[in-house]
Amino acid sequence: MPRNQEVIRQWKLLHVLESARHGVTLNTLSTELNVTTRTIRRDLAALQEAGFPLYDLRNDDGRALWHMKGQALSGLQTGFTLGELCALYLSRKLLETIAGSPFQRDLKNAFGRLQRELSPRMRNFLDRLPVVLATKPGPKDPGSHEGITEQLLEATLHFRCVAMKYNSVSSGRIRNYVIHPYRLVFAQGGLYLLAFVPAYNDIRTFAVSRIKGVSLAKETFIPSKEIQDDVFANSLGVNTGEAKQVKLEFSEHVAPYVQARVWHSSQEISDSSNGSLLMTMHVCHDWALRSWILGWGPYVKVLAPNKLGRIIQADLASTISLYSSSSS
Repeated sequence: MPRNQEVIRQWKLLHVLESARHGVTLNTLSTELNVTTRTIRRDLAALQEAGFPLYDLRNDDGRALWHMKGQALSGLQTGFTLGELCALYLSRKLLETIAGSPFQRDLKNAFGRLQRELSPRMRNFLDRLPVVLATKPGPKDPGSHEGITEQLLEATLHFRCVAMKYNSVSSGRIRNYVIHPYRLVFAQGGLYLLAFVPAYNDIRTFAVSRIKGVSLAKETFIPSKEIQDDVFANSLGVNTGEAKQVKLEFSEHVAPYVQARVWHSSQEISDSSNGSLLMTMHVCHDWALRSWILGWGPYVKVLAPNKLGRIIQADLASTISLYSSSSS
């Protein structure tokens, strides 16, 4: 069993219990989640041990009905420290920079409830804090994809097969896919779907903004492959390719700026005798890497591998030809 399947099932179990005002029987939970009552008992015991307020009561017929007591985090009646309150309130601004999030409405409602607990003078003070700590919103996908996102979440949680229409960049046309949705991931200002494509026997990445339609089938699937927690760990952008070594030399003019940030978790930096900076990373040799290198202009040189150096050289030559043709 994939290690995420149990967590997803228990998450669904909590939502069923939360929405059932009069309780739910084991048999109903078993049918709802399509597992045995033995599995449901094991999940309930695990969730109780984790601290969720779950309990069972017998009704007039003698059947045990399972309930969730109160609301999540109801024990926070003691309030927050000033530092905790400021950090939480400011996190609203950070979360608002996430474009296309399927949880934006819930976040807005949650922070609205928090705001109502503050006095007008306290709200006025906290609203001034973004003046000293601000965020820059990332690029946003055009249009709304809430309906598609909700269907994909439904399919992911319940392991439903999906027929999808996708505007493919490579072919330049709408393509039809049958997919097994594994995970939705927010990255680089957009929402992405990782799904297993039976026709390719592989997991592919799809931009939700390019999905033109989805239809959930009655058929379900069993996840056949694992996805690591940080799905784009090998890329400077949105890619799941193999990580390969790259060696770069940055001139002394930009060395302080390069050294001031962690561009990738695998980076290793050392000083050169001529004042330049040497960097080694293990990342995908994808367009995200190429555009990042090109963004440094004449202040960086690819030392290895030679193939990547030739590609960058070709990109630069193409750029020069664009300006040469426009000036002639």
